[in-house]
Amino acid sequence: MKRITFLLAAAVIASSPMAVPALAKSAPTADYAVGPQYDTTHVYVPADQFDTFVTSFVATFGGKTSKQGEFQVTPTKSLTKSQLVLTPAGTVSVFGFKTPIPYPFGAERTGYLVTNIDVAVASAMKHGATRLLTTFADPIGRDSLVQWPGGVNMQIYWHTAKPSYAPLETVPENRIYLTSDAADKFITAWTGYAHGKIVSDDKAAPGAEIGEPGKTIRRVEIRSGYGDMVVFVSDGLLPWPYGRDMTGYVVSDLSATIAKASAAGVETLVAPFTVGHRESAIVRFPGGYIAEIHQKIGS
Repeated sequence: MKRITFLLAAAVIASSPMAVPALAKSAPTADYAVGPQYDTTHVYVPADQFDTFVTSFVATFGGKTSKQGEFQVTPTKSLTKSQLVLTPAGTVSVFGFKTPIPYPFGAERTGYLVTNIDVAVASAMKHGATRLLTTFADPIGRDSLVQWPGGVNMQIYWHTAKPSYAPLETVPENRIYLTSDAADKFITAWTGYAHGKIVSDDKAAPGAEIGEPGKTIRRVEIRSGYGDMVVFVSDGLLPWPYGRDMTGYVVSDLSATIAKASAAGVETLVAPFTVGHRESAIVRFPGGYIAEIHQKIGS
């Protein structure tokens, strides 16, 4: 009897003139972000350069490290040195594999902590991401790897014991390089999933910012609970090392930061230059990690 009553009620709702608009409007998805201090750039370095990289990164930005260990962080057999480096300008997860790196690891650019791994992955898929593997357990929680339109790979992770990190002094930017073929699809997918706000969308930004002087590019800035992101939309004809810089770090004094970095064995690949309201440089840390560092100038 209850089933008949339910079916009748459903039929009445479906025949109601108000039913179509009510059903057509999908409910907004929840925001599963925890905070930018929990979001890390994944840095893969040779195991024999692991300590040198960590030392140089702390010397450049300050901060502290977690205890170093050796773990199996992938669902299939492997072994890596692993350590978290927490600085006022951003956090990195460092991996120095002592075995071959199982696919699809090594190509993800960032790890984002979420409040609920299962629903967060489901939401990412709903917004256009593709799982690169099914969710798996690691020594301290659960993880998944997803790919967004344009081939942007990210890790989504959850900790069994909730971590507690101090807020960042400056929030780094996730630097995404795309062509127009994928840019709108990626931006729509990411902002939908991350509840991201487009802070600016300059369709005639100077190409000099990404090593293409004399050209114009599209530059989109996005802010969300996962931190800041900048999407560079260009013809893709990028001179090296542009496109290899996954993260941009904000500092108060670029010259002083570059000096500290150089003293710690960090190589300057692109000398400081000014475009718009930032002075920027690109550096390479021991172990091969390439990053952009910038200082905001003017208004």
